[in-house]
Amino acid sequence: MMVRIAAGVAATWMLILSAPLCLAADGTEGKKAESVSSETDPYVWLEEVEGEKALDWVRARNKISQSKLESDADFTTLRDDLLAIFDSNERIPFVRKRGDFYYNFWRDEKNERGVWRRTTLDEYKKAEPKWEVIIDLDELAKAENENWVWSGAQMLRPDYNRVLISLSRGGADADVTREFDMMTRKFVEDGFNRPEAKGGMSWIDIDHVFVSTDFGPGSMTDSGYPRVVKLWTRGEKMEDAKTVYEGEKTDMSISGSHDDTPGYERNFIRRAIAFYNNEVYLLKEDGSLAQIEAPNSAGKGVHCQYLTLELRDAWTVGDKTYTAGSLLVANFDDFMAGKREFTVLFEPNERNALAGYSFTKDYLLLNVLEDVASKLFVMQEGADGKWSKTPLVGAPALGTVSVSPVDSDESNDYFMTSTDYLTPTTLYMGEVGKEPEELKAMPEFFDAAGLTVAQHFATSKDGTKIPYFMLYRKDMKFDGSNPTLLYGYGGFEISLQPGYRATVGRAWSTQGGVYVVANIRGGGEYGPRWHQAALKKNRLKAYEDFAAVANDLIDRKVTSHDHLGIQGGSNGGLLVGNMVTLYPDLFKAAVCQVPLLDMKRYSHLLAGASWMAEYGNPDIPEEWEFIQTYSPYHNVKEEVDYPTVLFTTSTRDDRVHPGHARKMFAKMEGWGKDVLYYENIEGGHGGAANNRQSAFMTALAFTFLKQELFPKTEE
Repeated sequence: MMVRIAAGVAATWMLILSAPLCLAADGTEGKKAESVSSETDPYVWLEEVEGEKALDWVRARNKISQSKLESDADFTTLRDDLLAIFDSNERIPFVRKRGDFYYNFWRDEKNERGVWRRTTLDEYKKAEPKWEVIIDLDELAKAENENWVWSGAQMLRPDYNRVLISLSRGGADADVTREFDMMTRKFVEDGFNRPEAKGGMSWIDIDHVFVSTDFGPGSMTDSGYPRVVKLWTRGEKMEDAKTVYEGEKTDMSISGSHDDTPGYERNFIRRAIAFYNNEVYLLKEDGSLAQIEAPNSAGKGVHCQYLTLELRDAWTVGDKTYTAGSLLVANFDDFMAGKREFTVLFEPNERNALAGYSFTKDYLLLNVLEDVASKLFVMQEGADGKWSKTPLVGAPALGTVSVSPVDSDESNDYFMTSTDYLTPTTLYMGEVGKEPEELKAMPEFFDAAGLTVAQHFATSKDGTKIPYFMLYRKDMKFDGSNPTLLYGYGGFEISLQPGYRATVGRAWSTQGGVYVVANIRGGGEYGPRWHQAALKKNRLKAYEDFAAVANDLIDRKVTSHDHLGIQGGSNGGLLVGNMVTLYPDLFKAAVCQVPLLDMKRYSHLLAGASWMAEYGNPDIPEEWEFIQTYSPYHNVKEEVDYPTVLFTTSTRDDRVHPGHARKMFAKMEGWGKDVLYYENIEGGHGGAANNRQSAFMTALAFTFLKQELFPKTEE
């Protein structure tokens, strides 16, 4: 298997942080975040996530929004249709191979919380496989009277009879980890069990695990993640486990992992100092650490004899400079011994970027984005040490394609998915060098007849060409009257690639709406340079890009101010907040989901401190000077007319504090602005804890957009 030890990035809101006021991110009594008071911030009391007064306020606003949106004649039908999509048994059950079985976690109408199950490959290839249920989360939640949400499972090689199961309450990032026995189908009573906290646990062998979690006062970072990783031996108390590494309180997180590849078993410690800033150490048998001496900004991976480096910045080694965005490979043991001999597997140009890579038994599968379209290649090291590169046989030429190994230790088989805005996701299984076999395809959840997709480029304020995709009806009149939804994210080097969006198709496109996705700077569509162009003091570039796309749509008479709406979540919620406050005349309506909005306080709320590499540190005057230019909570003004805004968030979001959305709405509501608010009591950062909640939240957003952007019908 490949151990990816690269620095992580924030998820988009749908892949897409409840601590009382004045508590530190680790839940202990902490600093009062710049001693904020009701005099400097009259709405600071809304940061008390589960305070009775705050929740009463939430329920009152929820009731108003529900009354307005649920009373819409089409709401119930839309919600039910969306739920049917989320619950459909015709969706693809994606699997992971472990031993002889293929495992899947699944939610549907009968399994609201979900089941963890498995099947054989022969069964999986059938239209209706027979599944063996391992854990029924609905039964477990009922038996334990907990709102459990699935967080994942890690199985122990080689027999896969023991599993570390992670579960969260209500979908929060904080979760528990429990040891599960596959033979008895029960949790191991005296096994490895980690109490609720942000962190994790991973197998080393049957008697040892790495655990990074809340060990008590001082054990968590300012970002609310573990500062300490320990090696825990079976039979001892967790608090007595041996400390392997301690990071600094100002670090983002510390973790340990075990590479269980046969013949290449190794242990690693990862110190995430910040986003795009990590140190990785090989943990030797004597307990000493050997650092992988590569740039902190580089992503680092180890597979068998190989070390891979994804460069975010240019790197000079001797007389050779390697370009930012490149993928390098070297022999791991030689590198650790001091040799610096690399092969460049990918080097970007102006129009492409590395989208990803993975190993099979004998090959490396390379995924490249060219103007936000996927290109797949197979690479192999020859006997002479040189790497060859050929296109992956059978890979689709258009759309978004991803590929991953079935079992990188044993075969050259791979899974491949292909999709675009109009083509339902298709799953293939193949062997390198042969034509892949189509295994399963998602059904058409909406009628795409008459719809088409086009890619355009808008020119931003500084002359940069910004790509965007537009899904619309072929017979659309370019008269400025088309209701148009513009979606964006623009952060953390995350790319927005074309994909089949059944909910958008049902709720928007088939109803006559135009759907647009903007690939603005801050994302990863053109690699690190595209992301770095909108970091910190350059953040406004992302918003200028988004405005350029909006203006291009208006100039091309796709739409007009009265019919143009925007949507985004998490960092995309910050995008929406800034478009509302900085460009109030450009849009008619906005959906702002699980957002950051108070950029003065963000680094003191939950996981906010971990994002200072993206936005800056508001406690440093010089940095607050530029941060405040994109802090919607501080830039909203009483005398300005703004688009109508629907704010949504989740009480159980322990990543982005719900106080952001609460306070922004309260300020605008206090000035009599046209705003709505809905807060799901469950759901975590994804906004929903189950399919029913997802359908309801999606229906709220699209009903709001329809009411605001579609032409009013005559009474």
